[in-house]
Amino acid sequence: MTKVQLQYDLERPLSDDDATGVADAHSWYGILRVQLAPSLDQLAVEYDASRLTEKDVEAVLLRVRLPIKRKWVVP
Repeated sequence: MTKVQLQYDLERPLSDDDATGVADAHSWYGILRVQLAPSLDQLAVEYDASRLTEKDVEAVLLRVRLPIKRKWVVP
């Protein structure tokens, strides 16, 4: 397993409806953790790079309707 963490800025604050999207992202095979930053304006996603690519992760987050925009890769 190769763990990688991606950071995303949020286009808007998360709402209660977005909690379902976070839960759905957690259930996706290969996504290990989705965590909101204490500042509430960023989302950190840890995933298994042997299972998913960066594009796959971004596609999952958009599919579950989280308001993200790509920021940077943290090694």
